[in-house]
Amino acid sequence: MRIFLATTSLDDIRWATDAGLIDGIVATPTIIATESPQSDARELLAEIARATRLPICASVPAVGAAEIVKGARDLRKISERIIVAVPLIDDAMPAIRKLAADGVQVAATLVYSAAQGILAAHAGASMVTISVDTLDSVGSDGNGVLTQMRRAFDHSAAECDVAAAGPATAASFAAAATSGADVAIVTPEVLRSLLQHPLTDRGLDRFLGAISRRPKTRRSK
Repeated sequence: MRIFLATTSLDDIRWATDAGLIDGIVATPTIIATESPQSDARELLAEIARATRLPICASVPAVGAAEIVKGARDLRKISERIIVAVPLIDDAMPAIRKLAADGVQVAATLVYSAAQGILAAHAGASMVTISVDTLDSVGSDGNGVLTQMRRAFDHSAAECDVAAAGPATAASFAAAATSGADVAIVTPEVLRSLLQHPLTDRGLDRFLGAISRRPKTRRSK
């Protein structure tokens, strides 16, 4: 399972890249507005593109087909590594098809059912994003949707990735992986938390204690 980091923080991007932990970046309007409210979105995306060679998932601030296509082309001028995020609504479907035909990678968002995901892939989306945390918050089974979609794509040999957005714990992250997600989208805070476990801390304390008790070897003259 590949990992995309949901952030615009260059420090976090560099840390995760240097550690070999991530395979892409997600910089949606919501993330930009939260983390960099005073920044120009295009300039920020260009800065991220210069800082990493990883793919970047970015959204067009539009919902009409013509506007989405125009905005997507503008985004691709920033970097050809940009995956254009498009909401799965009626008006946007022609844009997904047009962009896919033009060779632009499209990530369909606002998808909450396997049926929606199948239609997105049929239109040409190369990735379908499922907000598992949102589904779980309303009592639905986010991982169940991931499993259904993965099976449907495998059955039809659809060349479309399933992305799990928002796993907030180690358990939900692992569940997304075992449910067949190709990509997990996590925040820097969640990514750091996945490295931690109480038993790891306990083991480290024992390891450091054992090292400190070892007698120092004297060098022969």
